[in-house]
Amino acid sequence: MSGHSKWNNIKRKKEATDAVKAKIFTKIGREIIVCVKEGGPDPNNNAKLRELIAKAKSNNVPNDNIDRVIKKASGEGSKNDYEAMVYEGYGPSGVAVIVECLTDNKNRTAADVRHYFDKYGGNLGTIGCVSFMFSTKGIVVVENTGIDEDTAMEDCFECGGDDLTVEEESIIMECDPTAVSDMREALEAKGYTVLSAEAEKVPSTYTTLTDEDSIKKMQLLLDHLEENDDVQNVYHNWEMPEDVE
Repeated sequence: MSGHSKWNNIKRKKEATDAVKAKIFTKIGREIIVCVKEGGPDPNNNAKLRELIAKAKSNNVPNDNIDRVIKKASGEGSKNDYEAMVYEGYGPSGVAVIVECLTDNKNRTAADVRHYFDKYGGNLGTIGCVSFMFSTKGIVVVENTGIDEDTAMEDCFECGGDDLTVEEESIIMECDPTAVSDMREALEAKGYTVLSAEAEKVPSTYTTLTDEDSIKKMQLLLDHLEENDDVQNVYHNWEMPEDVE
């Protein structure tokens, strides 16, 4: 799974500034608001909310902040109405890009996303133009504490996973996208530290950029998309160089 874009993005944000952390809190907060409105405020009866709370905590969001967002979303007359939008397009040299958003202003978000693509050598396409290159998988990333690979593989299968990749600092496990929550809890019960657990879009093939200008523009495109409060997730099939920060 070398080059898996989402985990690369997470790694690039390990030393996140306070400003970036605030944006992460904002994005997770929007997900929680939508989730509570759809499935209720009780995590015991709302598996998705349970996952989002775990995600928030793994990003060091204080419990008070989480509780406040849940109460706000479940309160009478809550005006936070966010709509899910998905945009697809191509970055420099044909890199496939999928952008998932939660927005309270579709016109603003569409204009922003189109502007980023146009400015940094890409072009926004129609729905379906690149999504066929991706498959949805459950991706659970755990901390690599030096565990034996055979043991990790055995634990992965026992907890509901079907494949894994061992990296220097992490172990990336794949599972059915509907089994993410159960797998997280099973791995935590075995003593693993779960760094990330989500259903994600994983590309079937990757694109390598060799031109310095294309690499710079692709990085700027990703940076601007990720910095936008309306953007929740960005998936791409760029085989990112190890030295990209």
